[in-house]
Amino acid sequence: MSYIIALDEGTTSTRAVVYNVDLQKIEKVINAEIKQYYPKPSYVEESATEIYSASLGVLVESIETVGVENVLGVAITNQRESVIAWERSTGKPLYNAIIWQCRRTMDYCKQIEKTHGEMIKQKTGLKVDAYFSASKMRWLLKNVPEVQDALERNDLCLGTVESFLIYKLTQGKSFVTDYTNASRTMLYNINTFKWDIELLNLFEVPRSVLPRIVSPDSILGEFEYGGRKIKIAGSAGDQQAAAVGQGCFEPGQAKITYGTGMFMLANVGEHYKESEALLTTLGYGKKPVYMFEGSVFNAGSAVQWLRDELDFFKNSSQSEKLATSVKDTGGVYVVPAFTGLGSPYWNSEATGLITGIRRDTNKSHITRAVLEAMAYSARDLLEIMQSEGQIKLESLRVDGGASPNNFLMQFQADVTGCVVDRPIERESTALGAVYLCQIALGIKTIEEIAKLRVSDKVFNPSNEREKFERLYDGWKKAVERCLL
Repeated sequence: MSYIIALDEGTTSTRAVVYNVDLQKIEKVINAEIKQYYPKPSYVEESATEIYSASLGVLVESIETVGVENVLGVAITNQRESVIAWERSTGKPLYNAIIWQCRRTMDYCKQIEKTHGEMIKQKTGLKVDAYFSASKMRWLLKNVPEVQDALERNDLCLGTVESFLIYKLTQGKSFVTDYTNASRTMLYNINTFKWDIELLNLFEVPRSVLPRIVSPDSILGEFEYGGRKIKIAGSAGDQQAAAVGQGCFEPGQAKITYGTGMFMLANVGEHYKESEALLTTLGYGKKPVYMFEGSVFNAGSAVQWLRDELDFFKNSSQSEKLATSVKDTGGVYVVPAFTGLGSPYWNSEATGLITGIRRDTNKSHITRAVLEAMAYSARDLLEIMQSEGQIKLESLRVDGGASPNNFLMQFQADVTGCVVDRPIERESTALGAVYLCQIALGIKTIEEIAKLRVSDKVFNPSNEREKFERLYDGWKKAVERCLL
């Protein structure tokens, strides 16, 4: 048997996903958790050393499981926008990884938005926000003496997580990033497909500290293990990798990934389109394709909040049973803006709220309202994608932690009026990385990859359009209160 291993480095865990090339299926997943640190309010960090050691650990364990001689390649997919600074000569991290959730540069980004927001949006497709990498890199360069010292010695590397992992796995031989990750830094021009000099100067990030940009279907280097050299091939940010795993290669094809946040990407073709409320980012195709992306900061994290902080249930999967134990929310809406509101509102100062509570409101109503909030958020994004992208989305391909929840999937279809299509294989992010690896190694073509997706269940929208329009109107009113 032959295998490809996808190294999926996520926000709170890193996983090695073992894919059987002969049977075209995932056989094993090995997981290691990553601890987060909160040194100050709004600061979110992780140990870069732990990210690498955990990733290396699960990778080695997976190789040992199938035998090094049977591994054709290693693919990489990763949490996007998070930034690591390391010493070029040694690979030693110079500071903790600053995670995408971190808001430490929020005030600086507000200033930049006023003076340069329009220019940045035109060049990058992104709204100025602390979410993206550029301001994090600037903060490291301005505030960490070890980073400043390495820069002076011409011994500094700055990159996103996949770039750091590839550098370490290749023992410093490959300092690269793929264009899907580069397009999330706010330093990369998605029209010219280059690091943008004007943006580098604005954020005071030297070009010399940044990686070389390659295609997601590139051979990136070699990982030496057990006397063999294994190709590292295929790399993409987690959401674009999921779009590949879901086969979103044609305009009008869209996917939703339910994770800590909720991310919706729609392919809008090979020509740049700008959205007022959404982001434009690069996805993979025969040529780079443009995708509208809606980023909802809190989705699965709201279910975790019910579990861990309110003790509503012991396991997140129990949320479905609790939600369906009542016929509706009793008028309750939950807007889980724990870290502000992302697309399409982009309000970093918004805080969460629960509205519509009555004396008979119980945890079942609140749980149901949290799940429904994900569906309403998807409707927010869907409407803008269709109007501004000039596309018709007839189905939403879904994956991620909440996708097995049948109640949520049906409610998603009902609220959006759009067919929800859940695949048999829901590990779309890792699967996308595996597919990119196969393309890079010449095992499969993009046309063959597009045919591999198989549906598990399709959820058709209800005919009760008036009812669900009324419910959605209630959601919009709740969000308005949240924005006050």
